Amino acid sequence: MTSFRPILARPQLVYLVFGADTYHQEAVFSIASALAQAGDGRSFDIQVFTDNPSPYRPLPVRVRALDAEQRREWSGPHQYAFRCKHVVARKVLQESEKVVLIDTDTFFQDSPMKLFERVQPDTLLCNAFQLRYDDCKETVLYTALAETLAQRDLADDHMRLVNSGVIGLTHANVAILDRSIALMDEFYPITPGAVTLEEFCLGVATYRTLKIDQCTDVIHHYWSRKQVFRAKVRAWLRKHEDAPLSHEALADTRNVSARLPRPSTWQRLLYKGATLAVPKAQRQFIRELLYGCCEHANEFDRACSAVWWEKAFHNAEKRHKGPIAPSQLNQWLEHWAVKRLLGRRRIAIYRHLVQARSTR
Repeated sequence: MTSFRPILARPQLVYLVFGADTYHQEAVFSIASALAQAGDGRSFDIQVFTDNPSPYRPLPVRVRALDAEQRREWSGPHQYAFRCKHVVARKVLQESEKVVLIDTDTFFQDSPMKLFERVQPDTLLCNAFQLRYDDCKETVLYTALAETLAQRDLADDHMRLVNSGVIGLTHANVAILDRSIALMDEFYPITPGAVTLEEFCLGVATYRTLKIDQCTDVIHHYWSRKQVFRAKVRAWLRKHEDAPLSHEALADTRNVSARLPRPSTWQRLLYKGATLAVPKAQRQFIRELLYGCCEHANEFDRACSAVWWEKAFHNAEKRHKGPIAPSQLNQWLEHWAVKRLLGRRRIAIYRHLVQARSTR
């Protein structure tokens, strides 16, 4: 008699996390934001595939151990790390009715149940629609694969590319992941170094088979401006590391907003006028430093100050076409107008930038 693995009826929210502490920090905050938005009536489960269970012990999640050997196997014949995402999603989908695999660099702005409501047998849920295939004719993926895709009628110029920060599918569509994994294994040698191959293959595997829905209204995926949002997340973790599920901690997840913490228009105009006394070659640098000195009302926005300073310094070195020595940086910051504009922050900025430069 054949035995069947029972299908989990409750939707499964799944994370794949390995490597640097930064990714675990992102995942912990993303999970906390999901719990905060779900409220007391949570009707989904959370699974974390990880090489480090420790950060997740305070959280109501199922941790599934992931060692280096397993990762190598899931990375496939070409050791393509992003292939693991589809393997994990397929593994959970084989035992569950609905699965949403979500990247760590996300946080919830609404209930996760709104994601699961969009996961239907005729639909792939992704993070966002991106360009159409015919808009990408200058990319490595297009030039390398165009002939193959056309000959096999796998795609045409109308195919919509997807952002796979979210992958949501039902049990009935597990074969989509079998197909995307096979396409990755086939296409990787033709497109070495194309990190977006994973989501491209998901789009090809789904094309003409499923509708595509997106969820940018439910989650914020901070694949852009990562350092700013990581600073916000670290500030939340520092504040709530001892009790990440407390009422205060969960309430604070809503204060980590998707807004880029920059000065208002009138403040930027004020900075522009105030820096006219600064030598022209350093004006933009000082203006950008002032962005990091803005006293935001939101404590998590204030935590981004150092990110603005580092970005300002990076931009200055690009304009300078080379490294800026500590002595030269000090000379810039010693200008009388700069000292007046930055005040006491000047010393902290100098020390931070010198230290950050030495650890690059």
